[in-house]
Amino acid sequence: MSTARISDRLTSRQPLVLGLFRMVLGLLFASEGAATVFGVLDRTASPVGDWPFWYAGVIELACGVLILFGVTTRSAAFVSSGIMAFAYFTEHQKDGLFPLQNGGLAPALFCWGFLLIVFFGPGALSLSGLMGRGETDVRRSARPEPAQRVGE
Repeated sequence: MSTARISDRLTSRQPLVLGLFRMVLGLLFASEGAATVFGVLDRTASPVGDWPFWYAGVIELACGVLILFGVTTRSAAFVSSGIMAFAYFTEHQKDGLFPLQNGGLAPALFCWGFLLIVFFGPGALSLSGLMGRGETDVRRSARPEPAQRVGE
């Protein structure tokens, strides 16, 4: 099998894989929020109104559910990326430059994962896409289709 054929097969599955990535990231983020707000998953709940932790938990829970189901995905991912950048720079950065030094690996990964969703969209399997209200697929790359390639 040629490299071009493998690349074409992988490219055809981008929307599905992006949708699965979005759902897993949303579920993990919502579970972080639920643990903070409700004290589930072996965590102690933050007191109501405790700045910034309780508010961050509410945003994590709400945005995580929106991202999981693919409703207003880009907006929720933008807010989520921003709150994770805020968490990294206010809570972790003071303890060291790199995420492995300062315990900020999860916020860094969430931040960049959500930023990816902001730019590429929700992928397949989003409620907005299924109801015809929003984008469903990653935009086509600038790479020409197999029949249009020169020299193959």
